[in-house]
Amino acid sequence: MKILVIGGAGYIGSHVTRAFLDNGHEVTVFDNLSTGSRENLFNEAGFIHGDIMRPEQLREAMSRGYDGCVHLAALKAAGQSMLEPAMYAKANICGTVNILEAAMASGIGTVIFSSSAAVFGTPRYLPIDEAHPKDPENFYGFTKLEIERLLAWYDRLKGLRYAAIRYFNAAGYDSLGRIRGLERNPENLLPIVMEVAMGIRKELSIFGGDYPTRDGTCIRDYVHVTDLAKAHVQAFDYILSHDSSLSVNLGSEVGVSVREMLDAARQVTGREIPARVVERRPGDPAELVASSKHGADLLGWKPVHSSLEELIGSTWKAYQTERQ
Repeated sequence: MKILVIGGAGYIGSHVTRAFLDNGHEVTVFDNLSTGSRENLFNEAGFIHGDIMRPEQLREAMSRGYDGCVHLAALKAAGQSMLEPAMYAKANICGTVNILEAAMASGIGTVIFSSSAAVFGTPRYLPIDEAHPKDPENFYGFTKLEIERLLAWYDRLKGLRYAAIRYFNAAGYDSLGRIRGLERNPENLLPIVMEVAMGIRKELSIFGGDYPTRDGTCIRDYVHVTDLAKAHVQAFDYILSHDSSLSVNLGSEVGVSVREMLDAARQVTGREIPARVVERRPGDPAELVASSKHGADLLGWKPVHSSLEELIGSTWKAYQTERQ
């Protein structure tokens, strides 16, 4: 099958591209390289330098004929979204409308969408399943939820089939070292820990040490990006087989605290990794853990690479390789 991966030069997008290639699909990446990297492009995949805010570029790209597309192009900094809502609405919501209209015009009837656990907001119960109320606490999460609603309407009105894959905390790198481009200005815990270990940053700021958790720091569900990437392929196969849309939460179903991540990283890297506790960030819930049962039941998906050791080990290897 021919697959267009929009945002395929980014951290998650490059792993998704790799997963489709590994499963025998013909893949083309569409990316404006604003946050993605040319290092993350593969020789066996095509590349189109384009922007989802340019509808004519999307239409031209999709007119080449594809069986489906994966949509990973978005602004994703939750804090920034609260300061620049118009920018996020244009890039994420309007950009998605451009993608959907171009897909419909080109006869592409399947879209795999990169969604987020941010659609749920503060958890009312754990683990978080698909039935959990959706009440995002930041504008980024709002845009992801609105896009899910758009997809549902396009399914109803135009017959578009989609998968909304709600990531929890993506982490790790390809175990074979085939993806080398590191995230630019990362905001997630593990790459920041790696930057401290490499001497790029002086220390790790732990936002809050007095949460009602086992060690006072926030607990999150970390899932290996390779496991997430495989789910995109499985979701595409599911839609082809069932002619039906789906929404799934994907996580490891294991909660890891900030201190536990830090301690494990110190062991794996052999580095001191200085850290200090600072004030809490507004809107950070104490604990977020996914239920992935629905994804397992529908897709046969399971997180096989998401142990703490592999998450940290594969990331450390990527950072060391990049610095050589």
